[in-house]
Amino acid sequence: MVTINDYGTYETAWCPGCGNFSILEAVKQALVKSGLEPRQVLFVSGIGQAAKAPHYLNVHVFNGLHGRSLPVATGAKLANPQLTVIVESGDGCNYGEGGNHFLAAIRRNIDVTLLVHNNQVYALTKGQASPTSDEGFITKNQPGGVASAAFNPVAVAVAMHAGFVARAFAGLVDDLSDTIQQAIAHRGFSLVDVLQPCVSFNKVNTFAWYKKRSYPLTQDYDPTDWNAAIKVADQWGDRIPLGVIYRNERPLFEKHFPVLGRGPLTGGNMDRTTLKKIMEEYK
Repeated sequence: MVTINDYGTYETAWCPGCGNFSILEAVKQALVKSGLEPRQVLFVSGIGQAAKAPHYLNVHVFNGLHGRSLPVATGAKLANPQLTVIVESGDGCNYGEGGNHFLAAIRRNIDVTLLVHNNQVYALTKGQASPTSDEGFITKNQPGGVASAAFNPVAVAVAMHAGFVARAFAGLVDDLSDTIQQAIAHRGFSLVDVLQPCVSFNKVNTFAWYKKRSYPLTQDYDPTDWNAAIKVADQWGDRIPLGVIYRNERPLFEKHFPVLGRGPLTGGNMDRTTLKKIMEEYK
């Protein structure tokens, strides 16, 4: 039986008090509760403090370019659908540099889970504004305050009928772990936007700030109701909903490729004669 110790304990490069620590703990708990062994899991990340999180797990890891995690994850999932593929990186990486890939993954409904550490800053590069920074947010690079409206990834994902859309808070580890477990279990694209305070470069959106404003969705809330989900997803500021905001059972992207029905592409026998003929056509 898999235990949390199977996922290892490593020295990190994060600041003391960083929200990344509790997210890492929640991820470990979710993997164990899902009954997944390290060999069954692939984490793909980009660049940033959040992108370092998979480095501190005893799992398969592919550390890619800034904003390019989802294309790698898509290829890995298509090559080996039996893998549990999880993308983990920050708000700048996924919603900024990787914004186009974020939209493409939702449209395709590829069966991967996207965990976004959303601290509303670029923490690795010393705190400039990210796509989710609130308008007026002051940084060293934006001393006059952010001039652009904040990007709402949850609202965008719901509007595009993403398979599974949730928002969680790093300060509530058990709830976060449960949400991640549900996201992994969902068949299709799953987004978990995790509100993660940055103790070094974001002195506004602190643990106290989120605790004062966030609230759990009630048990009678229906996440399959798209109209209700749109209204909930649009809430931000004085009231921030936490939990599974929307989900559906759209057909998987993988279903468009009948060859995958014969099993993983990895480890299969290759017809080198046919491959040679195909390659010669490109000469």
